[in-house]
Amino acid sequence: MTTKQELPDEALSAMAIGWRRKALEGDLHARGIAHELETELRRRAGAPFTNYDTLDMRPLEMRAARPRWWRFWRGR
Repeated sequence: MTTKQELPDEALSAMAIGWRRKALEGDLHARGIAHELETELRRRAGAPFTNYDTLDMRPLEMRAARPRWWRFWRGR
């Protein structure tokens, strides 16, 4: 039997995607297996850099315009 450490990256990624899909379909044990495979992928590749701009779900206009909260405190 081949262990997850012996699998090439492409095969490991395909297996992780397959198990994650099964987990999303409701298979109770698939989540743990998918997590193990994804952990091995992260161990090999290192922690990916998270682009926090892609996580911001606000419209572009709201992200570009930053409120100037300090104007409230300026004297009139």
